[in-house]
Amino acid sequence: MKVLVVGKGGREHAIAWKLKQSAQVNEVFIAPGNDGMNRVATRVPIDEADFEGLINFVKTNAIDLTIVGPEQPLVDGIVNRFKQAGLTIFGPSQEAAMLEGSKAFAKDLMGKYAIPTAAYDVFTDYDRAVAYVQQMGTPIVIKADGLAAGKGVTVALTEKEALQALADALNDHRFGSAGASVVIEEYLTGEEFSLMAFVDGENVYPMVLSQDHKRAFEGDKGPNTGGMGAYSPVPQLPENALDIAMERIMVPTVKAMQKEGKPFQGILYAGLIWTSAGPKVIEFNCRFGDPETQVVLPRLTSDLFAVFWSLVQGEVPELTWSEEAACGFVLASKGYPGDYEKGSEIIDPELAEDQALIFHAGTKLKDGQWVTDGGRVLLATCLAPTLSEAVQQARSAIEKRTNANTFYRTDIGHRALLSENTHGR
Repeated sequence: MKVLVVGKGGREHAIAWKLKQSAQVNEVFIAPGNDGMNRVATRVPIDEADFEGLINFVKTNAIDLTIVGPEQPLVDGIVNRFKQAGLTIFGPSQEAAMLEGSKAFAKDLMGKYAIPTAAYDVFTDYDRAVAYVQQMGTPIVIKADGLAAGKGVTVALTEKEALQALADALNDHRFGSAGASVVIEEYLTGEEFSLMAFVDGENVYPMVLSQDHKRAFEGDKGPNTGGMGAYSPVPQLPENALDIAMERIMVPTVKAMQKEGKPFQGILYAGLIWTSAGPKVIEFNCRFGDPETQVVLPRLTSDLFAVFWSLVQGEVPELTWSEEAACGFVLASKGYPGDYEKGSEIIDPELAEDQALIFHAGTKLKDGQWVTDGGRVLLATCLAPTLSEAVQQARSAIEKRTNANTFYRTDIGHRALLSENTHGR
């Protein structure tokens, strides 16, 4: 079999790395990919937004299956276009990808089908939004309705922060059309976690739980980012957290999408929070999470290609998971998620003296030297018998690759390490 992965970040590197291990796969292609992926895939210089170019490549090269990593092509309808061309692709339709493409759509769906989430309202007018914030009080959460690369969410602890977030989106158009409408949500307290699942339109097959760290700096301080690190399992959650989340959230959501005439096939990602009333939805994504994928797929012991192929054939996939824990630290360019420089020389990521899995996100090979080429540069993942060991090894691996122009959070996994049990779901 030949497989094409669409995308260029660390998530896509992890997907391609896992697909490369399949005995059923002869060749993995990735479009457009990055220099760090050359060992696991053949790179194709076609942008992820160039649907016609991708379709022509798949037809010309007899690609058997296409997997889409990032959200933008899914929201823009890449699956619809591929299927119209008679090609096999795994991912949600443009209509189903609205779960991520519009937070207002997702919130309305949850309200209609009694799927637990925070109380909310939607605004396009700045003055009305301000009045709502003043009525509700803080802390409160402000979200750009559309796609904003993980940076359109503000957890406002003060009214000043909330009003600034509203001005950024509605008056200054910081997020463009994605922020023309904002969702204002009740602030929820509890333990956040991520649940990703394979979905075939009707059935939901969960992956192991994980937790990522969104804030840029130690102690969960600073601006929201795309994610500074992740780990799996999440031992501080109740033993039955996965079962309850499946019963109350994942299965009802897939059934709701069917009833709405938008059946979901692909990866359904639920960003959840465990409250005193059980799990509630913070957000839905229509694809693998980043950086959660980089710690979840290393724990998958079954064949990822076989899983995808079973799903597109309407069969039940075989999913088996390692009991080992995984932790991943992100190396980021200084200034991220704000302005940062590219082209800073970095140490060769493929150091031989440790066993870390290195997933490239924003790297480039220039005249034989690795340099930074993005905000999130790379992620180092380590597997170990306990979470504390995985955290220690991954931190050591990322520290070796840090220089004056990059930084990382030193406290990835700190919430879990307070828990005695480092094995679990």
